[in-house]
Amino acid sequence: MKWLWSRTLWGFLLMVGGIIFLLQNLGVLAIGDVFWGVLLGVGAIGFLSVYFADRQNWWALIPGIILLVLAVTIFLETLFPSLADIWSGVIVLGGIGLAFLAVYATNRENWWAIIPAGVMVTLAVVSFLDQFFAGFETGGIFFLGLGLTFGLVAILPGPRGEMRWAFIPAGVLFLIGLVLLAALTSLVNYIWPVALILVGLYFIFRTFLLHR
Repeated sequence: MKWLWSRTLWGFLLMVGGIIFLLQNLGVLAIGDVFWGVLLGVGAIGFLSVYFADRQNWWALIPGIILLVLAVTIFLETLFPSLADIWSGVIVLGGIGLAFLAVYATNRENWWAIIPAGVMVTLAVVSFLDQFFAGFETGGIFFLGLGLTFGLVAILPGPRGEMRWAFIPAGVLFLIGLVLLAALTSLVNYIWPVALILVGLYFIFRTFLLHR
């Protein structure tokens, strides 16, 4: 795989890419997007090969997966432009989230990767809702996603076991999300009673544990 990092190869590809891009702008060719998609795909393979050659190089997963997602998006825009208008944002944001999730999956010392992964996946969900459910209140969904992200930080294995501090921002963000949703929907009639029941169960559970 060393040929993927040859300066001569990349210099040649960039030069050819510039020529093709120029010809496309002049109206001579119309394949510039395809070329850049292939170029990004080659770059993705290069970075991923660095990781698979040595699993300690977890950092290579981030540019590798992101470049791969961008290449897929370019081909989607070229072959199916109508689908690209709907799904490009979801694919790119979700792909970036997947890259950080892969970083955590390879090494639990990288617990921090859960946060950008959760943020990007949440944005992908918001983008999806904006596309298919126009007028849906996505602000509350965004905060709920952030709360869930920190909840995962708290319960998933980390370098020193569970990180309970993350329950604090998780609870605050989740509450903000519920308030935003409740303020704009009829869910307020159900959210607060359910919240009170959950808090009551929590206190009963804690009391039971303390007296065991």
